[in-house]
Amino acid sequence: MSDPTISVPPISLDLGSREPTPAGGSRESSGQAYDFSNPVLFLDVNLGSQPMGRIKIQVFKDKLPKTAENFRQLCTGEYKVNGVPQGYKGCKFHRVIKDFMIQGGDYVRNNGLGSASIYGTTTFNDEGFLFPHEEFSVSMANSGANTNGCQFFICCAPLPHLDKKHVVFGKVVEGHDVVRKIERVPTDDGDRPFPFDVTIVECGEM
Repeated sequence: MSDPTISVPPISLDLGSREPTPAGGSRESSGQAYDFSNPVLFLDVNLGSQPMGRIKIQVFKDKLPKTAENFRQLCTGEYKVNGVPQGYKGCKFHRVIKDFMIQGGDYVRNNGLGSASIYGTTTFNDEGFLFPHEEFSVSMANSGANTNGCQFFICCAPLPHLDKKHVVFGKVVEGHDVVRKIERVPTDDGDRPFPFDVTIVECGEM
């Protein structure tokens, strides 16, 4: 079977202007209310062999059903290829930039070059730009218009310059402190956590 990602360019984000948080300003969330009509997924994350904690993400399936279902099934392992579950278990957060975002989900290559979806194609179209990039928003990484796959990122600050370019499909509802821990891990010159990987060791639906 040929490599399905051979023609997919690197997934990247427009860094734009990344102003640091004002001194003394709080960047912690005041808390998010659950919308029980939408699924909540979880990611259990390790730094090396040490647990960092659990991130819970609510996806906007009522508004963006295709994008939300892609993420949900890649969390639960329901999507299979030749009987083998595909998805985020064992996947890395391969790109971490403080005051900007943490990016993961490339279970194909774990380096930002892979792309896959539950729809039998490596990419699928932008479903809609209904939500802004706010602190703790969860959005699709892409390599241009209509190139959504498996990679996602969590905003560590408001990122309005990414609005209308990336599909925001969910929000962190618990585990904001875990996002902050990931955001602050040491990284190499390519923004990859180093010397220890940040890995999703378990994931699923609440």
